Amino acid sequence: MDNISLTTLLLFLVVFIILSAFFSISETSMMAINRYRLKHLAQTGHRGAKLTNQLLQKVDRLLSVVLLGSSLVNAAAASLVTVIAIRLFGNHEWVITLGALVLTFLLLVFSEITPKIIGASYPEKIAFPASFVLSPLLQAAKPVIWFVNLFVHSLLWLLRIKTLGTGAAHKLSMEELRMLVLEESHFIPKGHQSILLNILDLEAITVDDVMIPRTQIEAIDIASPPEVMREQLSTAYHARVLAYRENLDNVVGILEVRKALASLEAERISTEDLAQILREPYFIPEGTPLFSQLQHFKENRRRIGLVVDEYGELKGLVALEDIIEEIVGEFNAHSPMQTGMYQKFEDDSYLVEGSSLLRELNRKLGLSLPLHGPKTLNGLILEHFEDIPESGTSLKIAGYPVEIVQTQGRFVKMARIFPKLNTGKHGHPIQ
Repeated sequence: MDNISLTTLLLFLVVFIILSAFFSISETSMMAINRYRLKHLAQTGHRGAKLTNQLLQKVDRLLSVVLLGSSLVNAAAASLVTVIAIRLFGNHEWVITLGALVLTFLLLVFSEITPKIIGASYPEKIAFPASFVLSPLLQAAKPVIWFVNLFVHSLLWLLRIKTLGTGAAHKLSMEELRMLVLEESHFIPKGHQSILLNILDLEAITVDDVMIPRTQIEAIDIASPPEVMREQLSTAYHARVLAYRENLDNVVGILEVRKALASLEAERISTEDLAQILREPYFIPEGTPLFSQLQHFKENRRRIGLVVDEYGELKGLVALEDIIEEIVGEFNAHSPMQTGMYQKFEDDSYLVEGSSLLRELNRKLGLSLPLHGPKTLNGLILEHFEDIPESGTSLKIAGYPVEIVQTQGRFVKMARIFPKLNTGKHGHPIQ
């Protein structure tokens, strides 16, 4: 090296620092790249994405070639700095120490921190071009990498450390998927994000949360006279109604309004014969998750199911449209038989029906009523009092003052929900 000029040595030092920076920026960009977008780009034929994806399939080999290259150039740079320092200042111990400190500073600033920040900020722009360099390097260094990894895997085996496969390392739980959708909101349109979040919620929501309660089911008694049935069917809101004989505990099936009405008006069949065009009822156990029920509707080619408890008693009705609305939002008007409507007042309070589902109130009115217990406002109030409250009685639920406006028998028919109190400034009494 004595015959090489100082300028040439400095030039080599710059080259080694640049190479070290390349390996640092490549490693960081490869690790920071979005794997899902990478796979999508690779499937569309993007050459850089394909190479990058192939490299990341064997992370141990990728890291080996990056660290091997980085170690070699850093060692070469250290040797050059020592030679340069001796030529400039002589062969003294403090000169070697000074050279090591200078090199550490140069590598830290120009080959580590700065490149890694850039690589983490622009992973795709760095990783795709870098893959065209790392791929041939990986092929050329295969024997060395195999030899090094032989010791690495032996050491891991001795330490009883198991390495996870690529697929296992990137499995996401439902909560992690939810967080991914929320974190990437600037890449996902708001409407799409809402639908994705609703789909992820289907596993946590049961049929009890969205079913039409028993008292609000549109049903027809096939034991009624033909003229009564004809009148009921002609004013039916739904295309299919529940058919029963004498009482709702004796469900006989689902009746298509159009077919039944046509048959009755043509007087081709009697009321008894009407049972022959009924479709067999489809029962759903209470507590069934909506996601599972969606699959069951698909497998059984059904659109309507009857929710029953452990004793077989009818609790409510769930339609395929109810589950779809949980995903995309409400897209049709509700039947006049269905309650749950509300009225807003100037003081931002709401007059709501006791049969309103708590999930509906939270979603439509922006409330945060508890969902872990009763499903309706009436159930929540009765659980609080453990008795039937009188009209005019007030209470506080989850911080919201609630006034009982009207009761009917054993049921809270109407209630008024006020905004959350601010340290007792509200004028309504709380019990």
